[in-house]
Amino acid sequence: MAPLADLYQLSMAYGHWRARRHRAPAAAELFFRRGPFGGSFALGAGLAEALRCLRAFRFSNADVAYLRSVLPSTTEDAFFEYLSTLDASEVTVAAVPEGSVVFPRVPFLQVKGPLLVVQLLETMLLCLVNYASLVATNAARFRFLAGPDVKLIEMGLRRAQGPDGALSASKYSYIGGFDSTSNVLAGKLYDIPVRGTIAHSFIMSFTSLEEVQPREVLPQGGGEPVDLLALAVSWLQRVCELLQTPPERANQGELAAFVSYAVTFPGNFQGLLDTYCVRRSGLPNFCAVALALQQLGYRAIGVRLDSGDLAKQSKEIRGVLRACGAHFQVPWFESIPIAVSNDISEQSLEEFSREGSEIDVIGIGTNLVTCPLQPSLGCVYKLVEVNGSPCLKLTEDEEKMTIPGTKMIYRLSDAAGHPFMDLMALEEEPSPRAGQELVVRVLGQLGETSKVVPTTVESLHRTYFRDGQVCEPLPSLTEVRTHAQVSLSLLNPAHRRLHDPQPYPVAVTERLHQLLTTLQQASQ
Repeated sequence: MAPLADLYQLSMAYGHWRARRHRAPAAAELFFRRGPFGGSFALGAGLAEALRCLRAFRFSNADVAYLRSVLPSTTEDAFFEYLSTLDASEVTVAAVPEGSVVFPRVPFLQVKGPLLVVQLLETMLLCLVNYASLVATNAARFRFLAGPDVKLIEMGLRRAQGPDGALSASKYSYIGGFDSTSNVLAGKLYDIPVRGTIAHSFIMSFTSLEEVQPREVLPQGGGEPVDLLALAVSWLQRVCELLQTPPERANQGELAAFVSYAVTFPGNFQGLLDTYCVRRSGLPNFCAVALALQQLGYRAIGVRLDSGDLAKQSKEIRGVLRACGAHFQVPWFESIPIAVSNDISEQSLEEFSREGSEIDVIGIGTNLVTCPLQPSLGCVYKLVEVNGSPCLKLTEDEEKMTIPGTKMIYRLSDAAGHPFMDLMALEEEPSPRAGQELVVRVLGQLGETSKVVPTTVESLHRTYFRDGQVCEPLPSLTEVRTHAQVSLSLLNPAHRRLHDPQPYPVAVTERLHQLLTTLQQASQ
């Protein structure tokens, strides 16, 4: 597989090769500096895909021929010959398990290997992790706002940035807590549940009842076929009488569309109510067809709204379903799921919660897959050690200053099981223990020490890649999704807040702080 790389990485690679530094042992870390969407955390995602690309990392003859055409003509032939021998067999990657909560400045990935290869991997790893983690985090925010019981459908295929972006959105929004996708290819590739209904175009394509062909449905319990259209028309009279709405106001083309769909899918009938008027047409027509199907032993699976005041309409629809269920003695009718769509955003979900609603299913597209509140997570990939010497990027902006050296990362939790701090320590330091008083310095407050006593201590990173192979069993997508939900549930509510969360402290040990100070002084 041809490596994903920016041109400057190839230029730097040639510089390292010319200086005979290309095989110097090096280490780099991938992390983000600020929590996305104004929150305190992100969900780490994209690891499995990154590992797959690492296994396939190499330059083909065609790749090398192309690079000859874009690098300066003075580039030595021996460099291209060297590129043709490269792979990731000397690279080691440690990472936080995919689906874990990750905080700013904490490395999601640590990469070790020959300097030239470690630098060549930068863009590929950033590309595979940045959007994956961003959309998984966006999905998690929607899940928080929707609550645990509402079903969420990712519906962003037609709004995404191309087919690759659409597939990634389906995959990683599932990790973030969505229940299903409308994207059939994503369902096939990733075994994500696929859901869908009908569009307004299907309903608009019918104009009269004469267009319904075929019209008959076999009762679920057996027997002779029944004319569903005639049965629905008779039910429409009874429904309109109950709702005190003239049956002639119900659109005949819409009724024809509903019946046609119900004949085709009697066990999966769902009505889109707002092609015309919800109250006078969509709802009576749906109830008529659903009650006709009920008479034959089938249950409608839901209704959908795609316009208007969704929260208010959902309550009105629930009232009609309850009335029909009670009047016609069909107890399950009142609990028919109500689905909504229509440019749903975080603000929409906050309004649903504030106003109260009867919504059971929410389809979200544009505001999920395009992440308009923050289009990039802003992950960076920085060298922390070369040839056994720690590296430091020194800047007046402390947020952009790197933390030098190869490190171990620990998550400290309190007695309630909530993480309260992530701690970075030098690799050679002894591991902190539960119940031990630790003297630390919090990033952003490095001038002062703090003392903490964790109830539990967890080492965050596992080694996933060594000797050119994945060396840790990778979980299925469903298992990653479950891990993500558990990881999110452990967050302290103050850190989980979507707006103005309490900052999550990330700290360094005294020894790591001493190294940082020494390097800062040496650079002045």
